[in-house]
Amino acid sequence: MMTFDVDWVDAFSDRPFGGNGCAVVHGGAVLDPDTATAFVRETSLVECTFTGPSEIADICVRYFLASREIPFAGHPTIATVAAMRHRGMIKDGPLTLETGAGIVAVEVNGAQVSMTQIAPKFSAHVPAEIVAPVGGMAPSDILHPPRFVSTGLPFCITVVKDRAVLEAARFDMEAFRSFLNHLDVEGTDMMEPFWVTLSDVPDAGDTYARLLMPPPSPAEDPFTGSATGAMAAYLWAEGLIKTPKLSARQGHGLGRPGQAQVEVLGARNAITGVVVAGTAHVLMSGELHL
Repeated sequence: MMTFDVDWVDAFSDRPFGGNGCAVVHGGAVLDPDTATAFVRETSLVECTFTGPSEIADICVRYFLASREIPFAGHPTIATVAAMRHRGMIKDGPLTLETGAGIVAVEVNGAQVSMTQIAPKFSAHVPAEIVAPVGGMAPSDILHPPRFVSTGLPFCITVVKDRAVLEAARFDMEAFRSFLNHLDVEGTDMMEPFWVTLSDVPDAGDTYARLLMPPPSPAEDPFTGSATGAMAAYLWAEGLIKTPKLSARQGHGLGRPGQAQVEVLGARNAITGVVVAGTAHVLMSGELHL
């Protein structure tokens, strides 16, 4: 039997049950994918992380959904670093993480964790007529041509006209299959539209977003750090925000309000990275016996 220390962390929140939860399995990078995905399903969380030693960074972090391993995820990165600090494994200052998307630079300052996501990769725009039905909305509800952007994980960033449209969005699986067929891609993990509005944002934020997901993931992600970085890069590159800094909000409709401070690095046509910062609350700690 193997035993691992585990922390359950609510990321992008400074209080219990806010933001997005992630279970961090310290030393768990040695586990096989079947065991890791089974653990994620056991928790009913969207993602969990499994850490281990690295020869090229301070620590290696592996990210798993309920269905497979993914190269990177935002809120689990914040959660992992917060859990390590909670256990006294790291101190304030710089830290590097080896991930499937490359080396991620992190800065720890008390409860605040800042991660610098890699330079965004932009794909072609996607017709609003293809994207809108995935959220059960009309093409006219979309204000600007949607586009896939990745700062480690791809999302179809889609700006809608107001908060009412955003809150009324409902995931349509058949429309999502048509969306994937249009893109000519296989699988359904992390290819979803990331719906965002710049209108009537709660808690005096600049953006408010939702991520609706197909099974086996939960129906909605409370806060999506990787998509938040991609969203900020899109808004800056497309000229939809005046400054490269913004305050992002997500999860309020789920009763799990989360927030992040974001800064896009570089000119609109030459973005070099995106800094996404937030706090985290370690909710509970224990041991995993396998």
